[in-house]
Amino acid sequence: MAKVTRGPEANTRAGRDGHEAAPQADDPTTKALLDALARSGLPEGVRVWISAALWGEDALEALLRGEHVPEALPAGPSEPPPGRVRRAYLTGIRVQGFRGIGRPADLTFAPGPGLTVIVGRNGSGKSSFAEAAEAALTGRNPRWDAMPTGWRDGWRNLHYDERTEATVDIHIAGDSGPTRISRRWTGESVRSARGEVVHPDGEVSPLRTLDWGENLVRYRPFLSYDELGRTVTGRAAELYDTLTALLGLTGLAEAERRLAKVCDGLVRRRDRPSRELRPLMEALNASGDPRAAQAVNLLSAPSMDLEALRRVAADDGPSDPALHVVLRRLRRLAVPERTIIADVVNELRGAAMELAMAAGSKGDHAHGVVQLLEQALEHHKRHPTETTCPTCSATGALGADWVRRANAQLRALRPQAAGASAAYDRAEAARDQARFLLSPAPSWLPPESELGQVWALWESGATIEDLGELAEHIETVGRKLRAAAVSARRDASERLEDPTDGWSDLADRLSGWLDDAQGAVAASETLSAAETALNWLAEYARGVRAERLGPVAGQAEQVWFRLRQERHIDLQGMRLIGRGARRRVEVDVSVDGVADQTSAPGLLSQGEFQALALSICLPRTLVEGNPFGFLLLDDPVQAMDTETVEGLASVLAEVGRHRQLIVFTHDTRLSDALRRLGLPADIRTINRDAMSNVWLAEGAS
Repeated sequence: MAKVTRGPEANTRAGRDGHEAAPQADDPTTKALLDALARSGLPEGVRVWISAALWGEDALEALLRGEHVPEALPAGPSEPPPGRVRRAYLTGIRVQGFRGIGRPADLTFAPGPGLTVIVGRNGSGKSSFAEAAEAALTGRNPRWDAMPTGWRDGWRNLHYDERTEATVDIHIAGDSGPTRISRRWTGESVRSARGEVVHPDGEVSPLRTLDWGENLVRYRPFLSYDELGRTVTGRAAELYDTLTALLGLTGLAEAERRLAKVCDGLVRRRDRPSRELRPLMEALNASGDPRAAQAVNLLSAPSMDLEALRRVAADDGPSDPALHVVLRRLRRLAVPERTIIADVVNELRGAAMELAMAAGSKGDHAHGVVQLLEQALEHHKRHPTETTCPTCSATGALGADWVRRANAQLRALRPQAAGASAAYDRAEAARDQARFLLSPAPSWLPPESELGQVWALWESGATIEDLGELAEHIETVGRKLRAAAVSARRDASERLEDPTDGWSDLADRLSGWLDDAQGAVAASETLSAAETALNWLAEYARGVRAERLGPVAGQAEQVWFRLRQERHIDLQGMRLIGRGARRRVEVDVSVDGVADQTSAPGLLSQGEFQALALSICLPRTLVEGNPFGFLLLDDPVQAMDTETVEGLASVLAEVGRHRQLIVFTHDTRLSDALRRLGLPADIRTINRDAMSNVWLAEGAS
């Protein structure tokens, strides 16, 4: 069985102030629901969810927050059923200065059931009458919303600018005369009309006094070709909303949608921790922080300790406190400046050059003798009684005479040794500077680190005696030391920006997961009652929809049977299914007796789709509570073949026995079929000249 479906379209209901409207316990549908709820035996904790859904989304949000929401109670004993609906019939349409109609033009009708067919070519003013009547009653026309600016700017008639007005005369059963409803356009916008109602007693009042707002939506007494097309091929939830409103089930559908939305949200909250646990575990396992490993163990335990996990997530200190101290010191670490290294290297190389120049000279020899005599004199000074020479062991060699001779020799040699002595002094001073520069590594610096290894190499230069080698060591290793120090300081600064080494982000993620986990526990507890309420409400709504849609669906099947003529295409039922964004009307169609033929919609021609739409829409007119005894159809014949038009003629004539049908069409096949079949109908011809003058001629019935 093929299913012609209409899918989702958002829809909300609100009070006039923009807030959710309170449940109307005196509304028959709501009262029946509350009566059934009171008899259901459901716990109060479940019933309150249904009551909150009737109150609106604000009430459901309050209930989710744990606030008290008053339970909607059934109304008191029902009032006696009201009398029969005071049905309204159309007795006249008068239009001037609107679209294709210039000077005032009138259509009049007998107040009561009957079929009137107005035939005219395209541009004859048919649609102008139909749209003017709708504009007079509702202030708008659905076709206008999709029109381009050019149309909206040119909606006034070009040949008549004295007055732009649309008037309909309605006779309401029991009134002494007609009620006149008028709209007059005074501004440039198509929506600038001002309206008034003139009652049978002559009293004038605003349009809102008719109080037809809801009924004009629910029972909409206008049906255009475009609307028929959208019924089965247009925006998905439009027909669902139309039928729901027609059956008085809008409030029930909205309550079910609201409650389903809450349950969906609770399910997502309940399931979120389970969905997020695996990626969280992967991130924790990839971390080298010991706290991450601790969290993994706790999350993997058979019984999860949420409080212990909270403590782990709350620990936002460094992962390694000792390393944190090292990083802080590294960030402030100083190494020899490049200029200081260069100065020491230059001094070493200069001193080495002077030593090389002095080597082997008389001054160098004199310097050596001077050093030797000075050391001997110092030794004798410390040991004055010792006369044996410590170098050659000659006895009596040292004494006062030797001291006099040694000092005399020193006085003679020192001038000769001055240059060499200065070179040796410079070399020693340069070596001392170098050794001071080659200071040991700080005790806190990890020796295995890159900087620690370079520093150990740097420090080893203190044992080098050769000034040239020492200069080369300081220059070469000094560059490496500075580069390693710059890299270590930069790395330390970056790591100190997040002293947790990435743990803080993981801790935040773990903390968020724990919040979701605790929320999931609360959501699971809440969901039980909410889902029970939703299941009860959905089952109740399903039954009410089936009960109320049954007669309409049955009438639709009868209309389709007459429209389809000899085709083997059966309309086998309609169902209101889904809710919220997935709500739709499902229409079951079988082709050639084959059920579940999913290609059936593709086998329907445009005319058959049009007939299917009429089958669904016409029964709306026959609903008992419809206060409008009339229906205006604009061009329902388009795309139909001759056989279908004959079926339509018989259907319209049958409906005309119970309601007032006014059909505008350019297709003469409908009037021909009515005449040929001898069906009762008031057939008129509409004409329009080049100056937008419109007139009608009566046709044979």
